[in-house]
Amino acid sequence: MTALFQQLPAVDKLLKMPQGEQLIAEFGHSAVVAMCRELLTQARQSIQKKHQLPDYCNDIERTFAELQLRLHQQKTVQIKTIHNLTGTILHTNLGRAIWSEAAQQAALSAMQGNVALEYDLEEGKRGHRDQYISALLSHLTGAEAACVVNNNAAAVLLMLATFAQGKEVVISRGELIEIGGAFRIPDIMAQAGCHLVEVGTTNRTHLKDYRQAITENTALLMKVHSSNYQILGFTSSVSEQALVELGKEMNVPVVTDLGSGALIDLSQYGLPKEPTVQEKVAQGVDLISFSGDKLLGGVQAGIIVGKKEWIAQLQAHPLKRVLRCDKVTLAGLEATLRLYLNREKLTENLPTLHLLTQSLETLQDKAERLKVRLEKRLNSQFDIQIEESQAQIGSGSQPMVRLPSLAVTMAEKTNMKLTALSERFKKLSQPIIGRMENGKLWLDVRSVATIEMLLQVVDEL
Repeated sequence: MTALFQQLPAVDKLLKMPQGEQLIAEFGHSAVVAMCRELLTQARQSIQKKHQLPDYCNDIERTFAELQLRLHQQKTVQIKTIHNLTGTILHTNLGRAIWSEAAQQAALSAMQGNVALEYDLEEGKRGHRDQYISALLSHLTGAEAACVVNNNAAAVLLMLATFAQGKEVVISRGELIEIGGAFRIPDIMAQAGCHLVEVGTTNRTHLKDYRQAITENTALLMKVHSSNYQILGFTSSVSEQALVELGKEMNVPVVTDLGSGALIDLSQYGLPKEPTVQEKVAQGVDLISFSGDKLLGGVQAGIIVGKKEWIAQLQAHPLKRVLRCDKVTLAGLEATLRLYLNREKLTENLPTLHLLTQSLETLQDKAERLKVRLEKRLNSQFDIQIEESQAQIGSGSQPMVRLPSLAVTMAEKTNMKLTALSERFKKLSQPIIGRMENGKLWLDVRSVATIEMLLQVVDEL
């Protein structure tokens, strides 16, 4: 073992060699020194455990090749652009909604310089960072004002903390939801310092249940849209409109967590109808919260619209500063919302809606092009076919709805394994993510953003 340790080069020796000097010129002295030390430490550990040198220490060229590889990896951003072929359009694990071109350009402009974020250009004095979006949302939804935070969970937390801390919030048992990442309404209420009052049963809740639960300590009546599940069969729930009427009678405000936050009637595109923000505003709900990166098709944000006096209290709460959005998010959100001013062009300009409304003819063309390219690169190692598929919206939006789609499927034909192919896909410069189902690897083309970029990546195989 002593002889093996003696074969390891000193850090100083590596740095003074021409290859070492080239690495220093490219990556900097401190980074190269740290990587050399890390490499040699791992080599010593290999000698102690395996009684042999690692492969990269067998000759000096391989040592420098390994150093260069690791330094490049250290420099490379690890959040990679991927190609989503899972068939789930708004995939939470893959970043949900794709930003529109307008949102990208607005965000880039905000990044490149100073912006009038909290500065009123007309008055020449300090303004409010939500002012532009508040006016825009009022125009689009009919609400009096709006407040923006970093996601919808934060929006719910802010509403509860502002208006119900130390008080009771009445909610149906059938709406005590848990969504991805173990986000639970009861937990958010606890964090906000509220007392949860459950009414009704899992499948049936009536207006009298809410009425009987109201006390002098009741701060809010709350509705939560069950966007990520459905209870079918013998069911009953209370509409926001009925709850608003009760709230007015008993002088208790009503808030709604609408979740997905559709701003348009999806049924006009042949998609299942989803409650819109405008409908809830028209029903008189005091505050409505929803996400910016689901059916809205924009950036990650929690949006609250409602009565002006209520929004003002949200803006004044200390948590608002903790949860507020930065200039890039606000710029991207404003640009996304402005697309809704021209609804006739939404399917062209809003990527989420474009993907959801693609025709089967369009999907057929994409699938055929992908199949041809895969066959060319994989040399008949797999049985590659085009099959009917079932896509979904994702991120808790209409979980029971399946959208007709097409997928390129791959089944094992030789000794090449699908798991190995899936791993190859994940190691491409822009990984391809599909789904395993019924012994096949499915690449659903409805959820892929750009077919041309996908085909270029397939060529790397």
